[in-house]
Amino acid sequence: MRAPHDTLTSERLVLRRYTADDLDLLVRLHGDPRVMQFAGGVYDRARTEAMLRERILAYYDRHPGLGIWLTSERATGEPVGMHLLNHVRDDTVIQVGYLLYPEYWGRGYATEMAARLLRYGFAELGLPQISAITDLPHVDSQRVLLKVGLRRDGERHFPAYGSDPLAFFTRDAASWLAEHPA
Repeated sequence: MRAPHDTLTSERLVLRRYTADDLDLLVRLHGDPRVMQFAGGVYDRARTEAMLRERILAYYDRHPGLGIWLTSERATGEPVGMHLLNHVRDDTVIQVGYLLYPEYWGRGYATEMAARLLRYGFAELGLPQISAITDLPHVDSQRVLLKVGLRRDGERHFPAYGSDPLAFFTRDAASWLAEHPA
């Protein structure tokens, strides 16, 4: 049975849970050096398959309502990438994030769905705080995070993401919802 959080929509986008049949879409995303420049580098098929199994599919059952979703255009059904609302690996911090195929960059899709995920996380799931991380040089992503209402809170190090510090953004539910009424 599908739960209400299996699919989320925004004005132009729809998120749905990944399935095992989506491996090729994920391989395409994780195999593109432009996409993965600030996301840990290119993944080969085996690493992507392990991620799909362990970090995506198994995660859905362990953390209902959270996860990594396939993002598609509502009008065409074309996959544009992924959005996530999940735990930073090996940590308790809940993060919002996204990876888009390059042909969909610059259309506002990352911003549109990240804002939808913040509303979903705060208003529907009742999360007290949502954060985000980016590589320090990834200023385009940092602009998106500021645009959706997160605030820069210095730098943090998360061992699962390597030894370099990451730009850290965060926001609590009460202040975000006060600034972004439904």
